[in-house]
Amino acid sequence: MLTSSSTRILWPAILAAFALAACQPKSASDQTVLRIASQKGGTKSLVLASHALDGAPYKVEWSEFPSAQALLEALGAGAVDAGAVGDAPFVFAFAAGDKIKVVEVTRASGGGGGTAVLVRADSLIHTPTDLRGKRIATGRGSIGHYLLLRVLDRAGLKPSDVTLVFLAPGDARAAFTSGSVDAWVTWGSYVGLAQLRDHARIVADGHGLLSGIGFEAASDGAIASKHAQLDDFLHRLAQAERWEGTHKTEYAAVLAKETGLPLDVALYTVSQARGEPTPIDASVIEEERATLREYLNAGVIPSAPAIEGAFDASFNDAVKP
Repeated sequence: MLTSSSTRILWPAILAAFALAACQPKSASDQTVLRIASQKGGTKSLVLASHALDGAPYKVEWSEFPSAQALLEALGAGAVDAGAVGDAPFVFAFAAGDKIKVVEVTRASGGGGGTAVLVRADSLIHTPTDLRGKRIATGRGSIGHYLLLRVLDRAGLKPSDVTLVFLAPGDARAAFTSGSVDAWVTWGSYVGLAQLRDHARIVADGHGLLSGIGFEAASDGAIASKHAQLDDFLHRLAQAERWEGTHKTEYAAVLAKETGLPLDVALYTVSQARGEPTPIDASVIEEERATLREYLNAGVIPSAPAIEGAFDASFNDAVKP
């Protein structure tokens, strides 16, 4: 049995042990896990190449998706916490009632040039007006779908003047190369693959038609339960996005390794992908109100919810340099 005097001697040692234990880093099993979604390896490759997550006080589990639509479905279902998507697919998912919000905004230095309407090299389609009566593949609610609506409108055509074939990117590429569709509207590395491997031609792209805005979106549940971790991740992501501007070759090398893309396609993708982090403000909200209106006017969505509810500006400080 311990005497009162021996207890007094032991208490400082016991308290010191507790204090030391409290200062020890958490084991991997104790760390909060952020489930981050990456489209075609883009975000994952960027943070790996830039070492932006070195020393992060949480664990990141990555999931890869072929398109924004698939990523947003997982986000809305709570299967992932956050992921990068274009503004148009996000607006489409938000209008469908998904419990998601924009937590970071980037503006592409090349505008919307990374999204394009493609035709085969031997196609008789040379201008957007030539799309009348043609079968065109893209993803429903995707940035490609949105671009097509803008291109048709500028050419004096209606959505009903073409036959839309909604396909996932891999299936769309197969349909495009086999001639099952006349044109394909796609983005990012898929444009690079089509041009550099399938010898496709660009009939129109997003310059002057798309905002060039990209989003990091998060589920409402993750915002509520992992706010501090998300805030830190977004700060690191913004640093990585700024690093990319002067390290495209390094980024492309990791992107090629992570995704299996040929290096020239990875370099093409990176050249189109540069985004400058920017705060959520009134101008961003107004631009997305216009996107929502475009979808509504085209009959793509049945109603337009208040777009202000799509944004959470509480992370704005995280994107500051």
